[in-house]
Amino acid sequence: MPRTGPRRLGTVTVLLAAALSPVTASATPASAEGVHGGRGLSATIRYTEYGIPHIVARDYAGLGFGTGYAAARDNVCLLAQGMVTLRGERSRYFGAEAAPDQSLTSATTNLASDVFFREINASGVVERLARRPAPYGPSREVRDLGRGWAAGYNEYLREGKITDPACKGAPWVRPITELDVTRRGYALAMLGGSGRMADQIAAARPPSGTAQAAPDPGRIAAEVRAMTAGSDMGSNAIAAGRAATANGRGLLLGNPHYPWHTGRRFWQMHQTIPGKLDVSGGALLGSVSVSIGHNATMAWSHTVATGVPFSLTQLRLAPGDPTSYLVDGRTEKMTQRRITVPARQADGSVKPVAGTQWRTRYGPVVTSLGSVPLPWTSTAAYALNDPNAANLRISNTSLELGKARTTDEAIRALKGTQGMPWVNTLAADSRGKAVYAQIQVLPNITNEFAGTCNTPLGRTVFASSGVAILDGATSSCTPGHAKGALQPGILSPDRYPVLDRPDYVTNSNDSHWLANPERPLEGFDRIIGTERTTRSLRTRSGLVAVEDQLKKGRFTRQDMQDLVFANRNHAGELAAADTAAMCREMDLGQVCDVLARWDRTAGTGSRGALLFDRYWRRAARAADLWRVPFDASDPVNTPRDLNTASPAVRAALADAVAELKGAGIPLDAPLGDHQYVTRNGARIPIGGGTESQGILNKIEATWTPGAGYTEVEHGSSYVQVVAFGRGRCPDVRTVLTYSQSADPTSPHYADQTRLFSQNRWVRTPFCENDIRRSPALKEIRLR
Repeated sequence: MPRTGPRRLGTVTVLLAAALSPVTASATPASAEGVHGGRGLSATIRYTEYGIPHIVARDYAGLGFGTGYAAARDNVCLLAQGMVTLRGERSRYFGAEAAPDQSLTSATTNLASDVFFREINASGVVERLARRPAPYGPSREVRDLGRGWAAGYNEYLREGKITDPACKGAPWVRPITELDVTRRGYALAMLGGSGRMADQIAAARPPSGTAQAAPDPGRIAAEVRAMTAGSDMGSNAIAAGRAATANGRGLLLGNPHYPWHTGRRFWQMHQTIPGKLDVSGGALLGSVSVSIGHNATMAWSHTVATGVPFSLTQLRLAPGDPTSYLVDGRTEKMTQRRITVPARQADGSVKPVAGTQWRTRYGPVVTSLGSVPLPWTSTAAYALNDPNAANLRISNTSLELGKARTTDEAIRALKGTQGMPWVNTLAADSRGKAVYAQIQVLPNITNEFAGTCNTPLGRTVFASSGVAILDGATSSCTPGHAKGALQPGILSPDRYPVLDRPDYVTNSNDSHWLANPERPLEGFDRIIGTERTTRSLRTRSGLVAVEDQLKKGRFTRQDMQDLVFANRNHAGELAAADTAAMCREMDLGQVCDVLARWDRTAGTGSRGALLFDRYWRRAARAADLWRVPFDASDPVNTPRDLNTASPAVRAALADAVAELKGAGIPLDAPLGDHQYVTRNGARIPIGGGTESQGILNKIEATWTPGAGYTEVEHGSSYVQVVAFGRGRCPDVRTVLTYSQSADPTSPHYADQTRLFSQNRWVRTPFCENDIRRSPALKEIRLR
């Protein structure tokens, strides 16, 4: 049985030695149901401040064993919910029409989610991909990690110590298999493509005879942009090199923006196999390895990229048969896949509910893109092509990044594994190099190919959104096998933008173009992203903040920490003074004084931040917001100059004032009084703010009329600043904004949330001596 409790240094050393000593027994094979036990596996977990586990094992299976156990100890209910989702059993336990948490797809009902995952499971695609040898499928190390992870999770269930009321005693909390772990990684890879279209795939039906309007290219392009801008995932990252740091070494800020409540959240850990692997950071919950982090000499982070990870194919349907289509003049029949989903009824009984998918050689049929119809008529239909539906390499990439000692090795890892589905990578190393790379899995649709194979509708949509709509009637318009690509149908790794700089690179979810304004990246395929277009206020805010610091002096670790939590409101810096002047013209009295005195930040104590927030959310939608338009030769400083004559801008201010007064909220109330979360009855103020205000510390919260922002939905999550010096131990500060555990009975349910509220950080130990000196040290030996 595992043992817990505080230990002295000498005891820690003995336990580590025992855990790392040779073990002759092999792991127990899977039972008939495929459930893995833990016999033959061993690991030691040492906990330091704020419940951060440092997991040590002699091999990858043992490391997975310790990781799965520790992850379940903190978040078993979220993990178990994910397993229900992956098995397509949400309707059985929670009802077909109820909403899933959207951590693994964007499905809005349990039935749509279940149809999506049951079809995947019935197809055997994950098993087929898992059997492929590396680099095409999972590496042996990743397989061992997954096998051990399942065993560790099951070991925690076997102990029967679940305290979280969200799932304590629930029948859906069951042991898992290695395949379940693999399926979770597969689902994460598809989040930007098929996973985003789960509802649309489930809803596709042949035409009923009612006439439907042709697709609107303008609406399609706008929907794609809205899907990206409205995503609950984003990020900032800044990698500084020797020309921008005080000590001439590398320095990295990672600030991903992710959901705070669902199973798609980060969990912090440190994984060690002596002599083979030593990596620390944040892992997407359920992942077998670190997703964003550092080792002794290299640190990396990811930001959600603008590359469009899917395409559409327009089918030319056979005359008289809307479920057949033509390819090179020959007729091919669509495949109708009927999926039966057990669903709980109102009386508690479980009855089967039928779902259907229609599939083609190009992928599943969809009848909308987001909210925009793609009508399935008697002559045309549309299929979704998602190359990440054949990508099981994401864990290979994360593991190899954790091993990379330099930024050069990090680039080789990205190109060699080709598993990143929807993110950019920024990295810095102890040599003082900084790099930006958008090496991900995108359809092999170059500009030349798009020019030849896009339909007339596709040509319009592709230029404005990056979504190709290809001609399905010609087989040569199927994305082919690019040189150097591990997978047919994906873009060559040599076509992506990479920028190596001695000063800095940065990204805040805009395209590759302005990773460093001194060296714009241009000439890349449209599917990768836009060039010479307006940047978001958050991108501009980050670039201004970096340049402002470099005018004062090169970055230290503390400078980088201060940058992200300074909570500079770039919209306020650009427009608050003009807004105050406009306010006086409107004769709004006290309102104008509040705006004039506001410190232009979104800190918890900032007075005027809430008023500006409620005003700017409305004003930012005005078509005539700025007097000076965007200029590609001055992209960091344009557009600018608030158009105070705009009726929409003036109405936005009047409406915000009326809203706050009507709710009884003082116009100069400190932001933290009305932007907060409640944890176990205690209110915790939260700083930061929304995307449109250009605040690096992005926080998206639910507005409750009369109270304010009473719960954070998504935003800053696992935040790290990693500084390299002359020694072998990096100087690291981190904060996990929503804390390690979703269990309200855990001591680590809100402890880091309180730190985040106060702009404080954790000095996270990495080297052995620092771990041993931790006053909070506790350890568990698993065997």
